[in-house]
Order: sequence, then C-alpha cells, then structure tokens
Amino acid sequence: MQLNIFHMYPEQLNLYGDIGNIKCLKRRCTQRNIETEIYNFSDENKYDLNMGDIFFIGGGSDRSQQLVYKDFLEYKTIFKDLIENNKVVLAVCGGYQLLGRKFIDKNGNEIPGLGILDYESKYLTDKRIIGNIILESTLDLEPNKIVGFENHGGRTFSKYQPLGKVLVGKGNNDTDMVEGIVYHNYIGTYLHGPILPKNPQLADYLILKALQNKYGDVEELNKLDDEIEHQAYQKAIRIMMNK
Repeated sequence: MQLNIFHMYPEQLNLYGDIGNIKCLKRRCTQRNIETEIYNFSDENKYDLNMGDIFFIGGGSDRSQQLVYKDFLEYKTIFKDLIENNKVVLAVCGGYQLLGRKFIDKNGNEIPGLGILDYESKYLTDKRIIGNIILESTLDLEPNKIVGFENHGGRTFSKYQPLGKVLVGKGNNDTDMVEGIVYHNYIGTYLHGPILPKNPQLADYLILKALQNKYGDVEELNKLDDEIEHQAYQKAIRIMMNK
C-alpha cells in the first residue's frame, strides 16, 4: 500500500514546528511498510492535488495567510471536492482559519477565507489564548483524550461537529468549550505541539481513513510499540489535570 502526503505551502505555513505532523505520519506509515511520498505544494512547486491522499495545512501569520490565500484561491474548487470525496485533511491554526469564510482582524478588517467550509474566525480581544489543552474527542479513538498546546488570537465559531470537548484550556473560543471541527475526513484545529506526535492514536486514525478512502477494504492498522509515546501522553495528561 502507498500514500501520497501533501504539505501545503510549507514555507509560509509552518509555525511552532508543525512539520512534525508530516514526520509523524511518514514514520508511522514506514513502520507498517506503507510507502509514502511527500509533496511540498507551493506557489513555486505545483502538483496535481488529485494525487494526494493526506493533506496538511499548518499555521502562519496573518500576512502569510494572505499571501497563501492569493495562490490557494485558484485551487478552491478542487480542494473542496477533495474534502467532499473524503480525502484526509488536517488544518492547524492559520490553516484552519484559512479554509473558513473569513477572518476579522483586531482592527475590524475582514480578511476573506477560501470559503471551503462554513465557519468564520474573529479577533475579539488583545488577549491571546495560550496554554496546554486536553480534549475529550468526538472521534472513535483509543485512548479518547487529545493533548496539545494552543496559541491563537482568533476565535472560531462553527456549527460543525467539534474535534472534542475541552477539559483543560479554551478551544475554539472563550464561550462554547469545544475545540476544532470534523467534517468527513477533514479536521481543523488550533492544537499545536505538534498534535500528531503527541497523539499517535489520532495519527493512526488519519492514516487508516486515508487507506480506507484509497483502497476500500482496510479494517485496521497493525499495532506499533508506542510505550514511549504512551508514557509521554499520560504524563502530559497528569501534569495538565493536576493544575
């Protein structure tokens, strides 16, 4: 089996070491003898998006998002079709905001999003949401808690299924106590960390969904020795829950 992983605009959208998500996906595939090919998609390096099985969009500054928007807009329809056709997409922070309808900055200026999904983000106060976060996931994960680190000034408002209920931290905004969204095989989230090395069960969820979408008859992944990852995960939960 083989998966193509697209890293969208890695030069502009790669804050807080989120390239670790790509490395995590590749490593966990390699450990299972699943071949992977990484494509760094940018305004200078174009590939046929229909080749992709997993897409990652990282975080970036407001300026970086605007620069990416101008190029990404050309692929809006294709990318929307990919999501509707159950391709796996993980979008973090700025990438998460970019796929919504719009972002309203701290000066009240409306920055258009790609409008691929029906949600919006707003900069409501000068106080950023920064800190560790734990979610009780809405996905079929084992274990079902997701840990991470959030650092965002914008607040996102959505009617989609959330990625999880916030147990520690803030999440999408200061009011509804949920984090991220899930739509088909698209996950949008504010969780850095990066999120996948901290939560190998979520990485495996994305890999399995991609294989099922591509090959159709994959029921489960081979188990890996995640003892070290499990210890780090459990320690992170203990530290955060005891605060």
